[in-house]
Amino acid sequence: MPLFSRRPRAEAPRAEPPPEPATPGVAEIMRQVRRVDLRTRGLVASQFSGEYHSVFKGQGLEFVEVREYVPGDDVRTIDWNVSARAGATFVKKYVEERELTVLLAVDLSGSQRFGTRGRFKSEMVAEVAATLAMSAVRNNDRVGLLVFTDRIEAFVPPRKGRRHVLRIIRDLLAFQPAGTGTDVAAALRHAFRVMRGRSIVFLISDFHLNGEQAAFDHALRSAAVRHDVIPVGLGDPADARIPDVGVLRLVDPETGDSVMVDTGVERVRLEFESAARDERTAVRKTFRRLGLDEIELRTDQPISTAVLSFFRRRERRLRQ
Repeated sequence: MPLFSRRPRAEAPRAEPPPEPATPGVAEIMRQVRRVDLRTRGLVASQFSGEYHSVFKGQGLEFVEVREYVPGDDVRTIDWNVSARAGATFVKKYVEERELTVLLAVDLSGSQRFGTRGRFKSEMVAEVAATLAMSAVRNNDRVGLLVFTDRIEAFVPPRKGRRHVLRIIRDLLAFQPAGTGTDVAAALRHAFRVMRGRSIVFLISDFHLNGEQAAFDHALRSAAVRHDVIPVGLGDPADARIPDVGVLRLVDPETGDSVMVDTGVERVRLEFESAARDERTAVRKTFRRLGLDEIELRTDQPISTAVLSFFRRRERRLRQ
């Protein structure tokens, strides 16, 4: 039997739980917003904007004008009526109708306040959300935000513009969720209700489902019928493997449940790794079955590498 139904946070033994971190002040939040903005702006301008445009096409083509035919033009675009009247060959010119809508559905449950490689998962959330949102607005698309835990915490309707994206980054950095658990299925059902037209939904979570795999599968399948759902998985090396460091107090950051564990016992470590592997395998099978492309992020790896790899992998698949 696994120790927990989901993977807990490991910490040194102590008599009392740690104090809650202080809520950052306005000045500190704005400093964090500027840091995230500067870190992502260059990457988006140099790499991601073009990749984003090639992967996420508009909903169709809009007629703009006619112009005179030049060798190499597609003969299927010839406007025969205009050509007959003008006595020369003219072709129709089209531009892509973009008007795409992007929704960032962000999990800010207790397990996001965890990380063993220099940063928490919640810090990755702000950076990857900024990267994706900046790429979208540079392509004149609208971006919205849905924050969830075991409940719907907040919803920011989609809009265009860099100022709107900066507001989303600020909200993510400053947000203090009321819940600590995770209900990804409820978040997907809510996104299905509020996003009427087809949208690109980046589902950002570590996908600790707390035994709700069936509900998650059903909600994700329904959402994927209407929307282009892209899971963004948040991971840390300690999610999958518990180190041999003696007796530890393991605390589940979503429920507060704790237990003392001797990590020197091999059976304990193997049970932990088996439970972690089974949970991750079940989630990946769902993604594969629905044909979803996942962006896999880890606290010990740069976000830019994973996002760029996703764009290029998806572009190759679209060309096939």
